[in-house]
Amino acid sequence: MRPRGANRYKRGQPHTASRGKALLVVEDSKGFQYLSDILEQYGYRVRGCDSYQEGVRCLGDEAFDFVVVSQGTPNFEGSCVLKRATETNRSLPVLVVARCLDMDCYLEAMQLGAVDYLAEPVTLSEIGRVLGNHPPVRGKAP
Repeated sequence: MRPRGANRYKRGQPHTASRGKALLVVEDSKGFQYLSDILEQYGYRVRGCDSYQEGVRCLGDEAFDFVVVSQGTPNFEGSCVLKRATETNRSLPVLVVARCLDMDCYLEAMQLGAVDYLAEPVTLSEIGRVLGNHPPVRGKAP
């Protein structure tokens, strides 16, 4: 029997308690739906953007607790979202998701302040690990 008030959820396990608002910037609809479903399982309200420019605008207009951005091509088009997120709130956790691992993009993402860099297909447990290591920041309003 669990003691009264004990946390029902193990770190990194999906649950329905609200964790805040997540920004998801992924240009492919299949990847967007998959990642959106995972974030919702972890209790986030998801605001989706289908372009990097829209993601940058959203970061200027709204407060977020977590950001997931796709890398794009090996030219790392998603870096503009990562840069804007860290300019807006240095403690805002940003996860970069890549179609294929690229060491240059990985290094750039880490230097720009990403909390992690994962290759697709991203699993529920990988997202859980990242979220467990980087709890929501309760985003600052821009």
